[in-house]
Amino acid sequence: MSEKSPPAADEKSRISPADRTFLVVVDRSDELKAALRFACRRVARAGGTVALFHAVPQSEFHHFASIGELMDQEARTEAERLLQQIAAEVHRQTGKFPSLYIRQGDPLEQLLEVLEEEPRISVLVLGAGTGSEGPGLIVSALSGQLSGQISIPVTIVPGNLSDERIDALT
Repeated sequence: MSEKSPPAADEKSRISPADRTFLVVVDRSDELKAALRFACRRVARAGGTVALFHAVPQSEFHHFASIGELMDQEARTEAERLLQQIAAEVHRQTGKFPSLYIRQGDPLEQLLEVLEEEPRISVLVLGAGTGSEGPGLIVSALSGQLSGQISIPVTIVPGNLSDERIDALT
């Protein structure tokens, strides 16, 4: 992970409402639906765009390089399919196609890098698990030890919110 400092707060504050981007972390969790609806409703009502982020973990199969490369390629292809499905849903809800960020490596490290590199991202939207396993790795890390490493608001959407409740909140 790079040692670059986050963009200055006033650099992000110069973004007009029409240019702001709500970044949603995409995975296969149940709470993604709530986070995605929240971001889409905010964009539909207040302007801006949605962006989708997904990180493909690096293969840990090192014994045969070609097998590891094949596993990485299959994982990336599956991630691209997932992002395309979610992008279609964003388009259905907002009438706009989202920006897509697909990275390979540790999801938290890659997310922090995207946030550093993209000044138009003005809100990070995360879905929080509500089960006994907790809110999720990224929610836990960003609301705890890493909270000072990003310079934008983080919206944590409980995964058990109904569509009606999300609509009322946005």
